[in-house]
Amino acid sequence: MTVAVAKPRKRKANPMTTQEGESALCGKAHRAASKPKLARTFRRNAVEADFLHFIQLSNPHPIADAALRSEAKKLAATEIAFIGNATFSESTAEGEILGDLLFSTGDTSGTTKSTKVPDLPSYLARLCETKLLTPQEEKALFNRMNYLRFRANQLKSKLDANKPDDWLIRRVDGLMRAADWHRDCIVKSNMRLVISIVKKFVNTQNAFDDLLSDGIVALIRAVDKFDVAMGFRFSTYATQVVRRNTYRRVMEKQKERQRNIASIDENGIDFSDEQKSSSMSENRWNELRARLTLMLDHLDRREKFIIRARFSLGGHRKVQTLQRLADKLGVSKERIRQLEKRALDKLRGMTDLSILPESAG
Repeated sequence: MTVAVAKPRKRKANPMTTQEGESALCGKAHRAASKPKLARTFRRNAVEADFLHFIQLSNPHPIADAALRSEAKKLAATEIAFIGNATFSESTAEGEILGDLLFSTGDTSGTTKSTKVPDLPSYLARLCETKLLTPQEEKALFNRMNYLRFRANQLKSKLDANKPDDWLIRRVDGLMRAADWHRDCIVKSNMRLVISIVKKFVNTQNAFDDLLSDGIVALIRAVDKFDVAMGFRFSTYATQVVRRNTYRRVMEKQKERQRNIASIDENGIDFSDEQKSSSMSENRWNELRARLTLMLDHLDRREKFIIRARFSLGGHRKVQTLQRLADKLGVSKERIRQLEKRALDKLRGMTDLSILPESAG
């Protein structure tokens, strides 16, 4: 019986076994060995991938060698403030606080629909479009913000200013930016609160926009200092902070205005309230007109026109009403009042009469 023996197949030459292939393989291995492996920031792969992508978008280029030491010293001198929590140091903290998302508001409902505020001007309504946070979302955002700052502070403690590490600095910066994103979510959702408080303090001496700016700054400080572990809503704390800050600003401005008026009185000038008709004595009226003439060049065109018309200076034979000036300039009566106040504030700032010529008296 004849047994058929299969002929061995001819094996194709493996290009990687050739001299050329071996050289290519060695080159690839050398490049891989020479390229440093970036240190991880998060254990969870999904969060780490989000973080790397975020750094690539926000701070893509390595810090130049010439600026590296300066950046390291600046970071070393920066205090990273956060509200600590004993659970932040636990190995499970990352998963419990961040889950698989670096950026999240904690909204589990799947809805991101904004809320319109129809009874406000459009530019203010846009500030209030972010929906109010639920207690769970609010707690999640505060925990995420402070946890990211805690991690940034941990990394910062490893910084050696004499041997600065570019990647470490960029990671700390990325963590702080991510924490600020969560802080801004809290701020946006509480804009209605700031507007509702500051509008109660608005008057002719305190413009709404100025009070709103101060209120937003106070709100940001409140977010940074609020401890969610206290167990009450952030709005309770923020209301007190913003209201107290706004009241202090109003009182400071009122004291400053009183000092200006006192300074004017000491120099023999009698300003009546700008919202009322002038009731100055004749000699003081003439003195004011003479001094105002020297000061008007420091005002812009509209302010100069309004002051001249309101105080019957130059070619104006009689005092013009706010409404008449509003009709001439094509703006509202309230806008004329604001421009008049601004001009008078500038003039009050010039009440150091020692800078005026002797003939002005």
